[in-house]
Amino acid sequence: MDDSIESPAQGAPWLLLIHRLPPKPDYLRVKVRRRLQRIGAVPLKNTVYVLPNNDESLEDFQWLARAIADEGGEATVCEATFVEGIRDGQMEEMIRTQEELPRAPRTAPPGAPLQAPRGRTWVTREGVKVDRIASAWLIRRFIDPQARFTFVSAKGYDAQPGELRFDMFGGDYTHEGEACTFEVLLARFGLVQPALRRVAEIVHDIDCKDEKYGHSETDGIAGLMEGIAAAHADDAARLARGAAMMDDLLATFERR
Repeated sequence: MDDSIESPAQGAPWLLLIHRLPPKPDYLRVKVRRRLQRIGAVPLKNTVYVLPNNDESLEDFQWLARAIADEGGEATVCEATFVEGIRDGQMEEMIRTQEELPRAPRTAPPGAPLQAPRGRTWVTREGVKVDRIASAWLIRRFIDPQARFTFVSAKGYDAQPGELRFDMFGGDYTHEGEACTFEVLLARFGLVQPALRRVAEIVHDIDCKDEKYGHSETDGIAGLMEGIAAAHADDAARLARGAAMMDDLLATFERR
């Protein structure tokens, strides 16, 4: 079954993930349940889960739908409006409650180092935040110093020849398995410096919200990232401010 978005209701406030898991492998059911809990999805029925209709939720559901399909299951993501049975306020409260539950840990994927590109156009979703800001800094600082960045809508974008997409559904470098985009870039390009690894762990905990590493700096960096997003509507400005902060953070860990 296709995991692309369907739109039965214009401007619908909710996204649904409707899925069917195969009987094997046994671990898939646990994996899917933990992923749904981690992203804050609320069960409407045994195989139907709900998130607010926004770009981040859409990507979370799309990645999960693809993982289910890769294991032989079926999954559909669609927009929805509830007509009877539950009010929007009730669903919002259920989602807030779900977000307070403990999160399962994540792990980074293995990967062979790739040859770094040069002077490419790197595309990501507009409205950049933690993982995209940090990943753009990593790209320009360690992978492609002449990188050019373009920001596009999460829906309906057709990649152009020669572009590299990151931290967006179906991108060249994006979430893989249990790892955020920053971790995937480290693994793909063989970036093994201990200071970078420490930065990656902080980015992971902020982006994935699973408190896997629990470094003392994490809450402070999360607050700074929120401040950058609040103070700057322009994505290029967010990258510039974020890059300065990431430079300082890396320097701190390198001195240690």
